[in-house]
Amino acid sequence: MTFLNRRYGMNFWLYQLATALALLLLSQAALAAAPPRTILAFGDSLTAGYQLRPGEGFAPQLEKALRAKGRNVSVINAGVSGDTTAQGKVRIAWGLAGLKTKPDLVILELGANDMLRGQPPAAAKANLDAMIKDFQKRGIRVLLAGMLAQPNLGAAYVKDFNALYPALAKANKVTLYPFFMDGVAAVPGLQLADGLHPTAKGVTIIVNKMLPTVLKELEALP
Repeated sequence: MTFLNRRYGMNFWLYQLATALALLLLSQAALAAAPPRTILAFGDSLTAGYQLRPGEGFAPQLEKALRAKGRNVSVINAGVSGDTTAQGKVRIAWGLAGLKTKPDLVILELGANDMLRGQPPAAAKANLDAMIKDFQKRGIRVLLAGMLAQPNLGAAYVKDFNALYPALAKANKVTLYPFFMDGVAAVPGLQLADGLHPTAKGVTIIVNKMLPTVLKELEALP
């Protein structure tokens, strides 16, 4: 290699390094300049991180994934294990009152316990509808996380339950993430021994699948 070639190669390498550093600085500046956003994960044990260690649940994993994408976002865990839609509906007001700041976006994930207890899909639908409207009246954008009924509940029940989430999303003009447990339900090794709740690895899959939808919702905020 001649002196000119070596010099050209070194200059090119320095240029590449400078470009990479500039891009890094720009991304950090964009993160610092972006308005901080708050997401409320409002649900049951699936969002609460049932039997998982700190940092392994849905809220902390989603926050980590969003920050890795350069988003200045905090995700608050408002999941309560065992909650039905009726119980979720009555705790919205006091749950929000205890927060330091109003959420920009709520991920509404409820209905699984209604289904597991065989409660009427119409009641779950009415409760979820009331919750969506309550959040919207407070100026909080809603991302509805759907659930699917277990087949052993009978064809009629499954049909009615599975239809309630798309109907609610359409009626209230909110985004629907069709199935919160997508990619995890009934997959060996991704659920705890109870066969219902995701492992830490299962939560990672849930977060990665939902991440594009959450990012679009953040983009749609004022």
